[in-house]
Amino acid sequence: MARAIILMMDSFGIGGAPDADAFDNAGADTLGHIASANKGLKIPNLVFLGLEQAAIGATGSRPLLGPQESPRLTLRGCFGHAKEISKAKDTTSGHWEMAGVPVLQKWGYFKPDYPSFPEELVRRICDAAGLDGILGNKAASGTVIIQELGGEHIQTGKPIFYTSADSCLQIAAHEKHFGLERLYRLCEIAFEQVKPYRIARIIARPFIGEKAGEFVRTKNRHDYSVVPPAPTLLDKMKAAGGQVVAIGKISDIYAGCGVTEKISASGHDELWDKTFAAMLQTPENAIIFTNFVDFDMLYGHRRDVYGYARALEAFDRRLPEIEAYLRPDDIVFITADHGNDPTWRGTDHTREQVPVLMFGAKVRHEDLGQRETFADIAQTVAEMFGLAPFAYGKSFLKAAA
Repeated sequence: MARAIILMMDSFGIGGAPDADAFDNAGADTLGHIASANKGLKIPNLVFLGLEQAAIGATGSRPLLGPQESPRLTLRGCFGHAKEISKAKDTTSGHWEMAGVPVLQKWGYFKPDYPSFPEELVRRICDAAGLDGILGNKAASGTVIIQELGGEHIQTGKPIFYTSADSCLQIAAHEKHFGLERLYRLCEIAFEQVKPYRIARIIARPFIGEKAGEFVRTKNRHDYSVVPPAPTLLDKMKAAGGQVVAIGKISDIYAGCGVTEKISASGHDELWDKTFAAMLQTPENAIIFTNFVDFDMLYGHRRDVYGYARALEAFDRRLPEIEAYLRPDDIVFITADHGNDPTWRGTDHTREQVPVLMFGAKVRHEDLGQRETFADIAQTVAEMFGLAPFAYGKSFLKAAA
């Protein structure tokens, strides 16, 4: 039997979401604006797979990618563009929808201005954790707020609480002075306390350094996510006796549900290396699922247009390596969970369509066109493995021979 390898390019939108107006994101286009701002992108392998045609389908215009070198990939496949039906544009919603379970209810959110968190919630968390209080208590960029409050955090022992436009409560604390395990325990307490507020995630944000300007976040981030409301693709695969290998933050996003092996990795090169190692070792009848988070975390949210471009080019350079690890019946899917246009105002995600690229030795070259939901990917993989279909989405497996 085959294997499905899913490469999630976190935040790599290609513009054109039909409901972008409702999110104040009309005109957002992560790929198109990065290409224009950098006067082109060297991504010949993604272009070879149909990324440019997918972007044209999503936006009606050609991204200014510029001349491309000859691709090193030899396997061609299908390309299309998918819109989201979930009610939000966050990581959890995008991933769950791609796995067959759109988020059709609205998440709860904390207000952006100080104080973001209700006084009674803060009090309950502090009482349960034995804390004298918290710092922050507002919407903020994580890299900025640790520089602002890291020194005071070390002096007082009070953790830094902040939020964003996502449904989340993030807690930053020093790995040495506060303690990593203590931070994780605090997040577990907070996760229980926020349940009445319908919050999707608590995120542990450990950092190191001794003074402002030197504080840096570490790779020991951990997300505490609510459980999906229905069985996802991962759950169905595991229940059928298949393997689900979650690389990077995938296991956290699905609250560990349906995962048979969790592999930690940080940084795109390590994520690639761990993906290739998993492909070498994992038997047939398996899903190998990797989230390439740096696009979102390091470049999209920080509005680093140049850095995002270089990360895309680096991803493209390593992509052809995957062919050495593919077996005859394997199928690779490349997609994203939302947009995060680094030229857009603010630091939030942007509501966009995402690419749907599929290739393998037996996959025909075909235009998949408009996909009405990210869940089309789940339906396709479910049909591939003979799993029960989902309530949402339409399979495009017919494109494979």
